[in-house]
Amino acid sequence: MYIPEHFRVRKGEDAIAFMRANPFAILVSTTDEGPYATHLPLFVQTEGDRVTMRGHVSKANPHWRYLERQPQCLAIFHGPHSYISPGNYTARESVPTWNYAAVHVDGAAKLFSSETELHGMLYELVETFEPSYRRQWEELSPKYRENMLRQIVGFEIVATKIEGKFKLSQNRTKEDQANVIASLENSNDSAISGVARMMKERGLGTSRKNEIE
Repeated sequence: MYIPEHFRVRKGEDAIAFMRANPFAILVSTTDEGPYATHLPLFVQTEGDRVTMRGHVSKANPHWRYLERQPQCLAIFHGPHSYISPGNYTARESVPTWNYAAVHVDGAAKLFSSETELHGMLYELVETFEPSYRRQWEELSPKYRENMLRQIVGFEIVATKIEGKFKLSQNRTKEDQANVIASLENSNDSAISGVARMMKERGLGTSRKNEIE
């Protein structure tokens, strides 16, 4: 990913926090026919410097076979984004742009399909998104649960490289940044207002020293 230094995420914990806050990722693999992508939720775990992502795909989805043949893959975590009008800038000679946040994670995948491992992965996702569902799942008939588990393939990806880009007008003046925030923060579209929120969280558009991390 092309990352000008203004926009580079320098702290690993910021990238991890972003991944956890935006867990619906795009998993990309290379195949003989070209790139292949699947949109799916990922559970992110850290142990020291080791970062892993766990999830699953339908057995009907050929992606797991691509991961089996070529474990190297890319997970893209994407967050809020918005068009930025040059009308927000004090300098008339300005052009439109787009603000956004994304984290790319390269890694190597390992597949698993045993009932124990699949249950462990599913419980991680359930605890992340709807803890109360675990009781309902466990009360379902064994036959139904076994049938559901037979239809998925789990995977764990060990991260080998993590790159984050938060393009949030860090290269503009504080006045320009404040104008951008004001133009976005009241939008009913959370993707747009989310950009303003991220900018404010990072101290942009204020007298506080800009944090380009």
